Amino acid sequence: MNEKVQKIKKALKCAFPKTIPIMAGFLFLGMSYGIYMRVSGFSFVYPMLMALTIFGGSLEFVAVTMLLGSFAPLQTFVMTLLIQARHIFYGISMLEKYKGTGLKKLYLIFGMCDESFSINCSADVPADVDRGWFMFFVTLLNQLYWVTGATLGGLLGSLITFNTEGIGFVMTAMFVVIFLEQWLKEKQHYSSLIGVLASAICLIIFGSDSFMLPTMVCILCLLSLFKKPIEKAGGKL
Repeated sequence: MNEKVQKIKKALKCAFPKTIPIMAGFLFLGMSYGIYMRVSGFSFVYPMLMALTIFGGSLEFVAVTMLLGSFAPLQTFVMTLLIQARHIFYGISMLEKYKGTGLKKLYLIFGMCDESFSINCSADVPADVDRGWFMFFVTLLNQLYWVTGATLGGLLGSLITFNTEGIGFVMTAMFVVIFLEQWLKEKQHYSSLIGVLASAICLIIFGSDSFMLPTMVCILCLLSLFKKPIEKAGGKL
C-alpha cells in the first residue's frame, strides 16, 4: 500500500512542474470566462459546472451565446462538433499511450484538452515514474486550474468589469512556447515541419475560421504516410 502511495506521489511531483505554464494561462482565461458568464446574467454556479462537465475553453465561451439564444439543439450539436472535432484526432494519436492505464483511461479520455495532449504527448517521463499516473495528474491539474479560474471569475464578476479583448493571445503565446520546447528536444524536425506547413497551407486555402479541421486531417494523413521514413531518420511522431 505504501509503495503504491509513493508511486502516486512521485507521479504527482513529476507532473506538477509541467503544468505550471498551463496554470498561469488557465487561471487567467478561466477567470475571464467566469466574469463573462457573470456579466451575461448567469450565477457563478454555471461557469463552475460547465468547467467541470464540458471542459472545453473555446466551446464554453461559445456556449454563453447558445444559452442566451433560442432553443436550437441541432445547430448546437453541429457547432459543438465543429469546435471540438480536433479532439478526434488527438484521441486517435493517444490510443497507444493510454494502453495499460486501467480505469484512469476513462478520465484521461474525458479530460483531454489541447494543453494536456501537448504535455502527455511530448513529455519525457522518467523511467521510475508511472506514466499512467503522470498523464492522469497532468489532466487533473489542468482541469482544476480551469475550474478554479472559472469559479473565481463567476464569483468576482459582479464586482470587476474590464475589457477582456485580446486576452486569448495568452493561450497562443503558451502554445508557441510548448512548440519551441518540443522543437529544441527533437533531433530531426520532420513532424514539426509537417504540422507548420499543413497549418499554413490550410489557413491560406480555407481561411482562419475553417482551417482547423482540414489541418488536423492533413497532419494525420501525412504523419501516417511518412511514419516509417520519419522513425527511420530518427524523428519522433
